[in-house]
Amino acid sequence: QVQLVESGGGLVQAGGSLRISCAASGRTFSRYNMGWFRQAPGKEREFVAAISWSGGDTMFADDSVKGRFTISRDNAKNTMYLQMNSLKPEDTAVYYCAAHPWNGQGLRVMPHEYDYWGQGTQVTVSS
Repeated sequence: QVQLVESGGGLVQAGGSLRISCAASGRTFSRYNMGWFRQAPGKEREFVAAISWSGGDTMFADDSVKGRFTISRDNAKNTMYLQMNSLKPEDTAVYYCAAHPWNGQGLRVMPHEYDYWGQGTQVTVSS
């Protein structure tokens, strides 16, 4: 199994930046594709970004996120990151990291396609 722990969330003003992290332990981190999801109150969990096991391939939910967020990973540190810039109040949510074993297929965007989840970290953007 893989254990995932998010950190770095907090309160930030609109237009500000925040970097959240996801630390992994257990099985070999580099064998897993990773993703970030978020869930706002009263809404379903939604895909934000994903990164391949090597870090060479990334995917974002849509153009608005792609232009503001950067996903990265450091396999030597067993850690994945989400750098969020130009934050908006609508980015307020609990952010979750997730992992699924790399099996030669592409990045995944649906929550049910991921096998392991962290407990989440709250990101609040004030207007």
